[in-house]
Amino acid sequence: MTGKKESGIQRMTDAFPPKPIRSSHIQLAQLMMPEHANMQGNVHGGWIMKLVDEAGALAAIRHAGRRVVTVAIDQMVFRQPIRIGDLVILEADVTFVGRTSIEVEVQVVAENPITGQRTHTNTAYLVYVSIGEDGKPAPVPPLLAENPAEKARMESARQRHERRLAERTAEK
Repeated sequence: MTGKKESGIQRMTDAFPPKPIRSSHIQLAQLMMPEHANMQGNVHGGWIMKLVDEAGALAAIRHAGRRVVTVAIDQMVFRQPIRIGDLVILEADVTFVGRTSIEVEVQVVAENPITGQRTHTNTAYLVYVSIGEDGKPAPVPPLLAENPAEKARMESARQRHERRLAERTAEK
């Protein structure tokens, strides 16, 4: 661990310098085959959810620099079907971090690999918790927005974070 010590205490800000959103970016692509689909040729939603979780976890791992576990998936709406033969492209970026939690936005696009036509099929927001070697939640680096669009994206994510906390408190 790097950082300056003051009176023998490591400062968290020195131990975890902010990481830019771009450093967590992940892109996955997979060709959809018959084993991924139902009898109508539409890819199972559960298969897409699995890929979304994998892309999200990889982005969170890149940011945290350690293992993560999935703790929440916000609403996932499938706006367009994904068919056998489509190339599914998932783009994932960290959008918010708490002390140990990380929100990741995953965009899902279906591409016809022959024509190149792309269709945005859904967006999902997932929350992960960073796990230390002891198996307990571990702190994560702050997130750095580098432009106004990223700042707005982080603010929207902060609002979702606050909503989740309020919902969790209301359930108790």
